[in-house]
This record gives sequence, C-alpha cells and structure tokens, in this order.
Amino acid sequence: MAFFDDFKKFIMKGNILELAVAVIIGAAFGKVVSSFVDNILMPPIGMLLGNVDFTDLMLVLKDAADPANIVAIRYGSFIQAIIDFLIIAFSVFVVLKTYDRIQRRKAAEPAPSVPPAPTNQELLLGEIRDLLRTGTTSRGV
Repeated sequence: MAFFDDFKKFIMKGNILELAVAVIIGAAFGKVVSSFVDNILMPPIGMLLGNVDFTDLMLVLKDAADPANIVAIRYGSFIQAIIDFLIIAFSVFVVLKTYDRIQRRKAAEPAPSVPPAPTNQELLLGEIRDLLRTGTTSRGV
C-alpha cells in the first residue's frame, strides 16, 4: 500500500501535472503545425515548383509492381518534417523570448518600498508618548 501512496504523492506534485499538460498541448500543437504544413504551406510551394506533391518525392532503390513493395528514400516527406520542425522551433523560440522579456521587466520594476523598522530610540519615544496620553507613569504617580 505504501508503494501506491508514494506513487500518488509523486503524481500529484505540481511539476508533474504541469509537465503532463505541456506534453499534451505540445502534441496537439505538433498536429496543428503538421496540418498547416501539409495542407496550407506545401501545396502552393508544390504548385510553384511545377505541381509537385512533396510526399511523392522519392529516390526509388528497388521498383516493384505493387506500390507497397517499392523500396525508396522518401526525401519529400523528410523535407515536410524539417519544415514542421522549423515552424515548431520558431514558435517555441518566440514564446521563450516573450517570457524572458516579461521576466526582465518584472525584475526591473522597483520592489515595493518597505519602511525600515523603528529604532529602539523611536520605540521608547513612542512608549513615552503613549504614557503621556493616558496620564500614567510606570511608578503609578
């Protein structure tokens, strides 16, 4: 039972939950970028290059009657993966740059000024003032 309690404590740590959320968002972002590259970015580039579909670009090493049995180096898909990577890397760079700029602004802001603690002399003078207001002394006169 202690094993499961330790596991529960481990899972419920804040960093683990934040990491899990980041992985899920990252995976979804990767799908969005892949869709953007495959469906929006590459068709116009292919059209400019003479109606080329990048997923069809390959260097055939061994031809076969059945397209599933063709042995080929599919460099077109590799080019699309590189473009995916560059877009994701650029997006992460922009996010980190923005975060860094915000952190530097926060660090540059002056800290709220806290008045210094009163000295012993000021404390004693305050006590004397309070005693004079009440009209009593420490001797009871």
